[in-house]
Amino acid sequence: MHLNNLNKIQVSKIVAFIDIGTYSVRLLVVRIKEDCSYVVLSRQKEVIRLGEKGFEQGIIKPEAIRRAVIVVRRFVELARSFGTEKFVAVATSVTREAKNGHDFIKSIYQQINISVQVISGEEEARLIYLGVTSGLHLEDRNAMIIDIGGGSTEIAIGSESTYSFLSSLKLGSIRLTNLFFSEGYDKPVTKTEYENIRNYVKIGINPILNQIKNNPIDLFVGSSGTIVSLCDISARMFHSDEKERTVLNANDLKKTISYLCSIPLQDRRKAPGINPDRADIIIAGAAIINTLMQEIGIKELEVTQRGLQEGLLFDYLSHMDGYPFIRCMAIRERSVLMTGRCFGINELHSRTVMKLALDLFDSAKKQNLHSLGDLERELLEHSAFLHDIGSHISFQNHHEHSYYIIRNSNLLGFNRREINIMANIARFHRKKLPRPGDSNMQELKREDMTLVRKLAAFLRLAESLDRSHSAAIEHVRFTGITKYSVNLMIFSRSDCQFESSGIKSESKHFKRVFGKSLNDHAMISEM
Repeated sequence: MHLNNLNKIQVSKIVAFIDIGTYSVRLLVVRIKEDCSYVVLSRQKEVIRLGEKGFEQGIIKPEAIRRAVIVVRRFVELARSFGTEKFVAVATSVTREAKNGHDFIKSIYQQINISVQVISGEEEARLIYLGVTSGLHLEDRNAMIIDIGGGSTEIAIGSESTYSFLSSLKLGSIRLTNLFFSEGYDKPVTKTEYENIRNYVKIGINPILNQIKNNPIDLFVGSSGTIVSLCDISARMFHSDEKERTVLNANDLKKTISYLCSIPLQDRRKAPGINPDRADIIIAGAAIINTLMQEIGIKELEVTQRGLQEGLLFDYLSHMDGYPFIRCMAIRERSVLMTGRCFGINELHSRTVMKLALDLFDSAKKQNLHSLGDLERELLEHSAFLHDIGSHISFQNHHEHSYYIIRNSNLLGFNRREINIMANIARFHRKKLPRPGDSNMQELKREDMTLVRKLAAFLRLAESLDRSHSAAIEHVRFTGITKYSVNLMIFSRSDCQFESSGIKSESKHFKRVFGKSLNDHAMISEM
């Protein structure tokens, strides 16, 4: 992470993003600062079924237009109540195909005074790719992203930094439900009826299969309400012991589909984990993802809530000064930086403590004080950067506030275990030492509790070495290890007695964790 101008006054702007889809309208209201950090102020979603019984005639029905206009007006009024200065609104599949799509967009402008851009299928796929990958820790892997909407299915393949393939197929849950089921159909779905849908999907995806298979793919990701709903149903039926399941495997999907097809619509609405609003279109949506997984050879999907809305946000950020640099960061580093800036952390102090903590970690490893690896080092790095984030609430007990903020922030690219570890490291950077009986430690496995104690020890030392927040210490390292003790060499720009005295208060904790005393005669060398 690089130092920016920390004295710059931050000016924020409130922007609202509206996605008018075939199934629903979504609203995202965000406060965006000049440094590209942002805070979500509101998320809303309302089902409108804009494409209901409209694909056959190629029109949006008047009653669907009325529903949509009412919802959009309500969302615009809500956004303006937050002080929204700019609206970014797009419409997708049904609007771009409908003969009266232009009239629909015109009516929104005339009645609500906002402009809506009708985006192409390829642009929709690009935005979905951008939204999903902005929250994925891909490193050097390639991901295939599948998003099943009401009117179309978007597919994107790419790395963390760029896409290599984009496609939009005219296969959607509402479109296929309209095509294969009569209005009001509420009976179980027979095997023949289901196979008819799958055969139609096979024909639809056949033109792009070879292109997909020619791309190296390490991870398959499912986005959209259809896939999220199927994952929730599968989790409730087959993995009830898992609190947060975000993986949908092919075998569970087949069993879920078999169950949903076997029951009438009224019972389908009561299926465990289902969104009742999707009960009538879930079979068609399931047929799309089922066929794609089978034809491509996908054994499991990682499921995400991210999609087009987040893509609109990150596309907007990409046009701001300074964002190209941030975009080049790895997702985890970018997420930590933007979260810290949202809460106004002291970046100079945070970066100083982070560097010193990593100096301690690296030199301790060379002295065989631990055998931790790159992942543990990274978790220490990020928790050190965010350790004082709780000061945004109050300096008093800010370590506890830091735990709460990190634990509940949407840190992109991290899994729940990693977030819990980082939150606890920050929690114990001051005051009492971590103990197995602490309530927040109960979430962790025994080995993770041990990890927190070790990494918190390095963070506590690093924090002590910048007690004055003056970045007086340039470098620190362990040396001269014996059976009972280890020396700590400190290199500073100037007198650092205030900092070195803080080390003595941490010696007791250090000995508990590593079984060695820190020598009182730590070497101090002025640089």
